[in-house]
Amino acid sequence: MKKISTSALAKNKAMTSKDLFVQLSESGFIEHSDGRWILTSDGEAEGGEYIESSRYGKYIVWPEDLLVQIITASVRDQKLITARNIAAHFDVSANKINFILSELGWLNKGLKGWLATEQGTKHGAIQAEDKKSGIPYVRWPESLLNTKSLKESIEQVKGKSSDSEQDESVNNSKNEIGFREKFEAKHRSADGHFVRSKAEMLIDNWLYMAEIVHAYERKLPVEEDVYCDFYIPTGKVYIEYWGYENEPKYLARKKVKKDIYMKYGFNLIELQDADVQNLDDILPRLLLKYGVQAY
Repeated sequence: MKKISTSALAKNKAMTSKDLFVQLSESGFIEHSDGRWILTSDGEAEGGEYIESSRYGKYIVWPEDLLVQIITASVRDQKLITARNIAAHFDVSANKINFILSELGWLNKGLKGWLATEQGTKHGAIQAEDKKSGIPYVRWPESLLNTKSLKESIEQVKGKSSDSEQDESVNNSKNEIGFREKFEAKHRSADGHFVRSKAEMLIDNWLYMAEIVHAYERKLPVEEDVYCDFYIPTGKVYIEYWGYENEPKYLARKKVKKDIYMKYGFNLIELQDADVQNLDDILPRLLLKYGVQAY
């Protein structure tokens, strides 16, 4: 693997050298001591090493594909908080907060501790590690406390979501209203969910019989008011059944949803009518891509 200087790495990442040194320090790869940057054991583990140059003296080089957590200025200037701080603010346990953040797709549970996901990083997550135990945890910008999707999830867990809040959320999308009015959820599936079509009932029944925990019409953890057809917490997988292809309003709704899935990089399984007739062959293979074992 080719190794390059910090200034060359900064140029590759379209950053200033000064900003990259800050990022490397925040990531724990280097430390500033006695007026110079010192490579840490974490930095060595990432491939950093010293080289000697007759022209430049001793300096650090890095793999050219080094992944450095980019911490934006807006996050850097904020007070950073932990799950414990978030828990105290919302009056729930820290453990519950981490599981809520995981369910939102912002954290993954490691062998020990918690790891920020790509979506978490977009919300300002900064990976950290307990200096004594080495257990990873995540710090967050204080602005996370005002994030709509987090507040909604906590209220739901606490059982405080009101019908008026749900109605307000639904009323933000005219396409969503028209769809819900036209396709009433009147098909009862094996697990008790009322769904909007026979095809959705077959999908729901398949998931239930495969003993896969799932939610129906769960709101996506984004600022936009969009609901998925099915959500599987294991693997953070969303399932959309695309039917009613001859409905103009439905097609407009479909495009909006697909754009949002792409925008946030969510794990999405898309099913058509032909797929619903062959779920035993199709769903196990598609779910396995996201680490969900069907049988």
